[in-house]
Amino acid sequence: MENSLNNLDATEMAVRVAKKDISPVELIQSHLDQIDQVNPSLNSIVTLAEDVMDQAKEAEKALYKSESKIGPLHGVPYTIKDSIDVSGYRTSSGSLLTSKSLAKKNAPVAERLKTAGGILLGKTNTPEFTLWWETDNRVFGRTNNPWDLTRTPGGSSGGEAAAIAALLSPIGIGSDSGGSIRVPASYCGIFGLKPTHGRVPITGHVPYTLTEHTHIGPMARSTKDIALALNIIEGPDYSDHYAVNMPSTNTKHLDHSISSLNVAWYTDGPFQPISESVKSVVENAINMFKDMKCNVEEANLDFLSSLDSMGTSGKIASVEGGRDLGPLFVGKEDLLGVSMQSRLSLPKPSHEEYLQALLNRQKIRQGFMDFFKDVDILICPTSPVSAPKHNQLKKDLLLDVDGILTPGRTALMSTMVYDLTGSPAISVPFGIDKNGMPIGVQIVGRHFEEQTVLNAAYKLELLSDLRENVYGDHKPTQKNK
Repeated sequence: MENSLNNLDATEMAVRVAKKDISPVELIQSHLDQIDQVNPSLNSIVTLAEDVMDQAKEAEKALYKSESKIGPLHGVPYTIKDSIDVSGYRTSSGSLLTSKSLAKKNAPVAERLKTAGGILLGKTNTPEFTLWWETDNRVFGRTNNPWDLTRTPGGSSGGEAAAIAALLSPIGIGSDSGGSIRVPASYCGIFGLKPTHGRVPITGHVPYTLTEHTHIGPMARSTKDIALALNIIEGPDYSDHYAVNMPSTNTKHLDHSISSLNVAWYTDGPFQPISESVKSVVENAINMFKDMKCNVEEANLDFLSSLDSMGTSGKIASVEGGRDLGPLFVGKEDLLGVSMQSRLSLPKPSHEEYLQALLNRQKIRQGFMDFFKDVDILICPTSPVSAPKHNQLKKDLLLDVDGILTPGRTALMSTMVYDLTGSPAISVPFGIDKNGMPIGVQIVGRHFEEQTVLNAAYKLELLSDLRENVYGDHKPTQKNK
């Protein structure tokens, strides 16, 4: 992109602002110019912050007050998914039913970013109630992938991923209950972390449902930015009872050697089909870990063969999502979008099927607890494909994986299982397919060992085929503009 300020990652922006090398006003204006130029073709940012330049001017004044203590994100812009409360702004969650709902206070993650000195640029698009794998809704319409406007950025944090990839924002916050941070990150060629369940409070997320599976986490163009944001937003808020008081993640030293790590991997294993292009990128990543002298072995996940992780998640989501959202829908079904109407038309699980799904979830969690006793990180695909064309995930609910037609929900099959377990997992941009679309590799770790996951991600980042593109040399919005 032409403006070099937007090419910087948030960590470098914060350093240069603190040194007074660049001003917050200059930085914000640069991003507003990019939004004016690019967002009309993407439709990723759906609400611009009204006082963004006032915030920038106040941040600039604070730099010159000797008594002023600045935060780690001082003067740096960020965006946030439109399913997370920001005081005074509507939290539409992509639904006509909630499109005018104004948040009365900040979600903890929004408050922490503000306290850290970050400047809100705006809120980003999401499918209705964050419960679909393509970002489109009846409130704001469809979001396009900046690498190819005819393709989806994924969902449900697709607006966030597209904005960051297109340099409209350096860093942002998404949510993930089935792959909603990691899959859009893979499709858009950026980094997306789902922290351990309980590392970051989900208070202020709308809808407040599937709480045992929902995670809030950072999205960015570098591992350092993911680490920076995680340090800011983590920790209990004493409202979300899942958010535990754990020691902060040590993210200051991402360059530690990982040569002693025990690394397991799969390219498909229990999650099939996977496209050959995705397999090839994952295999390249595995070879990098071998070159770094890690102890690398193919993963044995046979325990999953009888547990149907996709069906398990679907049954739990149907019962619990229906319980929490059903009363909102009564008499207003005609206002719902296609994705939600599709969900409502699915057969409801019986009581026995729901109880079996809960039991399967426990077995899946225990299976991975046993698995990670001898494994430090697991390397695997983020999604079975690179970003599909628009509506491919909707047409007859089929996804084309190298000619094999599968349910659209298959796009989430290698991410959803780690929402069931609550494991920390990150998507790292690592390759490009024959169509020039990015492909991410997923790194999964033990509970609350984000440090190990981030160290491994940083090593892959340094070796990634996408490294220069992620930092701005690629001009994704030029294709099919």
